[in-house]
Amino acid sequence: MTTNIGIKSKAASVEFKQVTKIYGGEVKAVDEVSLHVDAGELVTLLGPSGCGKTTTLRMIAGLEMVSSGSIFIGEQDVTLLPATDRDVSMVFQSYALFPHMNVFENVSYGLRVSKLNKKDILEKTNTGLELVGLAGYGDRLPSELSGGQQQRVAVARALVLEPQVLLFDEPLSNLDAKLRRQVREEIRELQTELGLTVVYVTHDQEEALAVSDRIIVMRNAGIAQSGSPRELYEQPADSFVADFIGEANIMDVQISSVDDHAGLAEVSLGNLSLRLASRGMSAGPAKLAVRPNRIHLLAHSDVPSLAGVVKKSTYVGNHMEYVVATDHGEWFSISDNVDEVFRAGAQVQVVFSERGPVLLPD
Repeated sequence: MTTNIGIKSKAASVEFKQVTKIYGGEVKAVDEVSLHVDAGELVTLLGPSGCGKTTTLRMIAGLEMVSSGSIFIGEQDVTLLPATDRDVSMVFQSYALFPHMNVFENVSYGLRVSKLNKKDILEKTNTGLELVGLAGYGDRLPSELSGGQQQRVAVARALVLEPQVLLFDEPLSNLDAKLRRQVREEIRELQTELGLTVVYVTHDQEEALAVSDRIIVMRNAGIAQSGSPRELYEQPADSFVADFIGEANIMDVQISSVDDHAGLAEVSLGNLSLRLASRGMSAGPAKLAVRPNRIHLLAHSDVPSLAGVVKKSTYVGNHMEYVVATDHGEWFSISDNVDEVFRAGAQVQVVFSERGPVLLPD
């Protein structure tokens, strides 16, 4: 896909100031949320069902009105504006295409409602179709397209309106795994090339990690943590984020001592002694998170390690998955070595990558 001067970006920032949404007088779907999305940034709202992410997205669009707080798009306070008066476009999970209209008519619908002249409608619609790789598909009906192509039509329909903010609500959930990967790459490429402000909702952790400049993890109507994909993966704020952003082994440990000047903690796990970033924690009981790909199984180890027994050994094509029983619980480990494998019942030594373990400041 390539960009074209027919579609221009008017990217604007989005800001929530202590926004609350209450349903039925008592159910808080969003609870005093404050957030900021920079112009030209792709931010993903990630979380389990019922955490408030879709309600947050719909309040940006004006499809839900706030109970309290303020919403700004750019410098404009849009808190009380209806959806029709906000310069925002939304791509829905269901695509929401008109079945009786062909692709060209679907993409150009918003332009025609805006009473743009025919020449501009033709130019922008054709440019939008070209951007999403559907040039020449204008005469087809939605029923004649694949799911991935229908999703691209929905994206093109949103793009041609040149919105200040583009919203995506679970846009890939109806696609198969291979197509999801392809379409998410296309969305990211478009966002980057056009400099669009995008707020993207998903419950898929891998999808969020792949497309985002920044991820806002939501839990119980509030924000659990905000940061870059790497920050959330490497330095989760607590057990919930550690386990939600990718898989994590979470184990009980003891902080023996803390060097506040160096910001390091001495952590004991069995006969292992680890020196880790203290993250503001004090000596005493603590929890440690380790990603599965940073737990290594060895037949023999010359470095301090923990003894374990392989309980499950599973081949999944490009890697092995192991469940290992130790005196400190069962751990899940992933290995790229599919040629030399450990069978169930094998005695192993468990070691961590140097940057593997991280303390959780619950």
